[in-house]
Amino acid sequence: MSIRNVVLVHGAFADGSGWRGVYDRLTAQDYRVTIVQIPLTSLEDDVAATTRVLDQQDGPAILVGHSWGGTVITEAGVHSKVAGLVYVSALAPDAGETTAQQYEGFAATPDFVIDVTEDGYGFLNHDKFQAGFAADASDADAAFLRDSQVPINMAVFATPVKNAAWRDKPVWAVIATDDKAFDQAMLQHMAQRAGATITDVPASHAVYATQPAVVADVIATAAGSAG
Repeated sequence: MSIRNVVLVHGAFADGSGWRGVYDRLTAQDYRVTIVQIPLTSLEDDVAATTRVLDQQDGPAILVGHSWGGTVITEAGVHSKVAGLVYVSALAPDAGETTAQQYEGFAATPDFVIDVTEDGYGFLNHDKFQAGFAADASDADAAFLRDSQVPINMAVFATPVKNAAWRDKPVWAVIATDDKAFDQAMLQHMAQRAGATITDVPASHAVYATQPAVVADVIATAAGSAG
C-alpha cells in the first residue's frame, strides 16, 4: 500500500514556499503534504521543527530534504513515522560527520557565493544569486527566491549529526546536473554512499522549484516503494 504522507524540508537561504509546485502536484494525487519551516538557526532547532511536524502525521511518511535540508532529514529521519527518505540535491552526512566535511576533496563552486554577517549568518550574494542558486528559473522567480531568502547560521555546518537515518531506511535522490552549489562528484558520492536510487535531472540547485514534476514523481515512487 502506498504511503500517503509527505513531509518537505527546505534548505539554507530559502523557506518552504519554493515547494509549491511539488506540493500542488502531490496534493492533486491525494497525498497529504506538510511543509516544514525550519529556522536555520542550528541543527538542533531545525531537527526539532521537523520532528514536530513528523509527530503530527497520521501514519508513515516520506521525508524529503533539499540541500541543507538533507542534513536535517538525515538526523530527523530516525523518527518512527519515517518510512523513506528523498534527498533533493541534498547533503547526506554520516553519523559523527559534520556537513562541512562533505565538501572535503571536492571541487570548489565559485558561482555559489555566501556573504557572512557580523553575527555569523550567511546570505547568498545578491548579484551571484541567480547564477549560483537558480540559473534555470525565470528572472522573476529567481528574484523572488533571492529577495525572500532566509540566512543560515554558518555554525551549523560544523555541527556533527548524531544519527544517519539513511543507514536504516530506503533512500532516493534527485541530483541536479547543473547544480552550482555542490560539485557533481560530491552529490553522487553522498547519494551512492547512502544507497540511494538516483534520478539525474538537468537543473540548477533550485531543482525543487524549477523541476517540480520530476521531484514529485520521485517522491511518489518512494511512497509506493517504501509502503
